[in-house]
Amino acid sequence: MSPADPAPGTSPEKEAQNAGTAALKGLLSPVSGALTIGRILAALSAVLSVVPYVALVKIGEILLRASATGGGVDGLAVRHWLVLLIGTFSARLLIYFAALTVTHVADVRLGHLIRGDLVTRLAKVPLSWFTATNSGRVRKALQDDITTVHQLIAHQPVEGTNAVAMPLALMAYAFVIDWRLGLLSIATVPLYLVSNLVMLRGMGEKTVEMDRRLSDVSARMVEFVTGITVVKAFGQVGRARSRYQKAADDFYSFYLAWCRPMIRMAALGQSTLAVPLILLVNLGGGAWLVRHGHVSVADVTGTALIALLVPFAVEVGMNSLWSHQLAGQAALRLSTLLGTPTLQDAREDHVTHGTTSIPGNHNVVFDHVTFAYDGSDTPAVDDATFTLREDTVTALVGPSGSGKSTIATLLARFTDPDSGSVTMGGIPVSDIPELYSHVGFVLQDPQLLGISIRDNIALGRPDATDTQIRDAARAAHILTEIEALPHGLDTVLGADTGLSGGQAQRIAIARALLVDAPVLILDEATALTDPESQHEIQQALSTLVHGRTVLLIAHRPEVITGVDQTVLIDDGRVIATGDHESMLSHPGYARLWNAAQTGHSEGSQQCTSL
Repeated sequence: MSPADPAPGTSPEKEAQNAGTAALKGLLSPVSGALTIGRILAALSAVLSVVPYVALVKIGEILLRASATGGGVDGLAVRHWLVLLIGTFSARLLIYFAALTVTHVADVRLGHLIRGDLVTRLAKVPLSWFTATNSGRVRKALQDDITTVHQLIAHQPVEGTNAVAMPLALMAYAFVIDWRLGLLSIATVPLYLVSNLVMLRGMGEKTVEMDRRLSDVSARMVEFVTGITVVKAFGQVGRARSRYQKAADDFYSFYLAWCRPMIRMAALGQSTLAVPLILLVNLGGGAWLVRHGHVSVADVTGTALIALLVPFAVEVGMNSLWSHQLAGQAALRLSTLLGTPTLQDAREDHVTHGTTSIPGNHNVVFDHVTFAYDGSDTPAVDDATFTLREDTVTALVGPSGSGKSTIATLLARFTDPDSGSVTMGGIPVSDIPELYSHVGFVLQDPQLLGISIRDNIALGRPDATDTQIRDAARAAHILTEIEALPHGLDTVLGADTGLSGGQAQRIAIARALLVDAPVLILDEATALTDPESQHEIQQALSTLVHGRTVLLIAHRPEVITGVDQTVLIDDGRVIATGDHESMLSHPGYARLWNAAQTGHSEGSQQCTSL
């Protein structure tokens, strides 16, 4: 069994803790040298911290000696020790500052590397990967997890090393002064360590479980908030809220059961490091030693001051331990994202082999294509075979959930098929560099960004001129409405204005027109728009599809009848292919056609009544 393999009987939380530790080690490897330098400088700073205490003790001895003998104070000796005290204290601060500078630079460098690697990785993952859940994971990684790791990189190496090295160096000096005073300076520490060993038992596993439960609460909250419109519309507020409430209550019960005994034990442990108790032990014991002539008052004062540093060192050490636990899970999530499977980049393959794969025509062929989503045993697309002839419109029809949209995303290469191939001009789409200069798409959700309308239209062609952008908007029947906005094309979506669904869809159409891709995917482009917008969108689509190879997913009867070819899909399989008239003899298609006509007729009557 390798060290990375979990031991038999290991709990899932312990496995997650071990995995987090390994992930953190791998994540920090690019800056491990800088962190080592930071620790060395922190240790040097800690050693120098002893000198001011030595100087204080020496100065105290000189002053006490002068007071006892009635003679003058040795000013030269006092000046010597003061210069040494100030010099070493200043040097210690400078070295400590240098150590923090090294680790903060390392933190900035690592954050830059992680973000760069994430951008590079996520640019190559299948577009179908970007669900709401995975997008939330990316946001958490880029914002929360990198911030969590920041504490471990920028502060913990220096502060943690200093918290250990400085008390050890000072305690060593306390023992040099007098071994009895040295024992007094750490007299309460064993009691604190025992209480903490009891308190921290199972801390790693509990931290992992806490992180998991918090993630569950967050997921339920997002589910409740983002779906509130649908939830209220169907009267399911109580049910949706109950799932969030249950997750929150479960976390509360877990956290209370974990923390209540910890708080009691922590209070007991902290009381052993209370300043009054430390002073009582050190000054009381020191006074007894002074009375019996074993040590001087200056010795007792110096070791008492050293003993007061123990609570600070313990607090920093505990914070460092907690930061390490949290950073381990953050590093595990970051490493998981950085290991997300990617699609083979055709451009890299061409650079490696010195080949080009530019399609000579735009006939699209689905050849025995099969695809199943991760975790599903049932294919979403099952041995699908059909052809999109160049400069024709093909409609995919079928019941909801039959696999139509999945087929369309395979052409757009949101993901790759498990078997079979999707080719354009005889070349697999996976081998075509700059695929989206050949394939454009307008989906139900137009996915506009919070940038200017000009930049949204030019998203796929950033070098487009203002004239070209306006021409595309005019062809999409949206230019007049854009010019009526506060800042025209420079209007920033979400900040300056919002758009109706029909307006957003026509901007997406303008974007597709500007890219001018010869193959086009239309997935229910008018499904989520109001009836008033559908006419404008239909006119824009008529301009968009002209002279292109089009794959259309739609249910409206008048759209289906006007296409060159119809492909009937059911359970991911191609059931029938042909034009509208020939397909009417197929019972499955006839059933869909009749249902679509009925729904369209009822919708028209409803619009008329309104």
